[in-house]
Amino acid sequence: MNESFYIRFGKRWFDGVASALGLIVLSPFLVVTAIAVKLDSPGPAFFLQTRVGQFGKLFSMFKFRSMKTGGEAGSKLTPSADPRITRLGAWLRRTKIDELPQLFNVVLGDMSLVGPRPEVPDFVAHYTKAQRAVLNARPGITGPSANVYEEELLASQQDKEYFYITTVLPAKLEIDLRYCEKIAFLSDLETLYQTFAKLLTRVYELSKHIPHSYRKSYRDSYD
Repeated sequence: MNESFYIRFGKRWFDGVASALGLIVLSPFLVVTAIAVKLDSPGPAFFLQTRVGQFGKLFSMFKFRSMKTGGEAGSKLTPSADPRITRLGAWLRRTKIDELPQLFNVVLGDMSLVGPRPEVPDFVAHYTKAQRAVLNARPGITGPSANVYEEELLASQQDKEYFYITTVLPAKLEIDLRYCEKIAFLSDLETLYQTFAKLLTRVYELSKHIPHSYRKSYRDSYD
């Protein structure tokens, strides 16, 4: 990984300013989403999971809770249509809105806006020596490998963990390692733009179908 000015200083400065502004602008939406998570199913609004960060340092990653309370005790992999996922959680995961609380991780310095997605320790243990080079970069909320739709890929697999370790994980790491070799401000901006555009598209497409069923179910629950 090269040592440009952006990597040494600019990236962290940009992350801190942009994530702080993002939290301020999105704070009303984050509060509403947290309330919706609480109303949708019993349990906390947020879910914390241990992930491996830069240089192998462990940290707690924030997400909106998308599974039933206690569901995290099962498999570390969550394919689409997993029975542990709540009704609202399915929508949050498909739109990636469940990842927004990671802006707090960026402010704290555990994560970057753009970078390799952080893994749980169990899967990092399978990294080869060459693949561990990905840990030299601060993990990101989004990144090039975020376009690998692993939940859909895992859904049809009999042995999901084996398929993830032998097929999905190496593919993601290959993409992330290429990113680490060419980290640049303009490419990070492009990734953020593409991520934001996809998020808005997903929210729009899903909102045409989901809100009515939610309104009906909530009315029924209070009738």
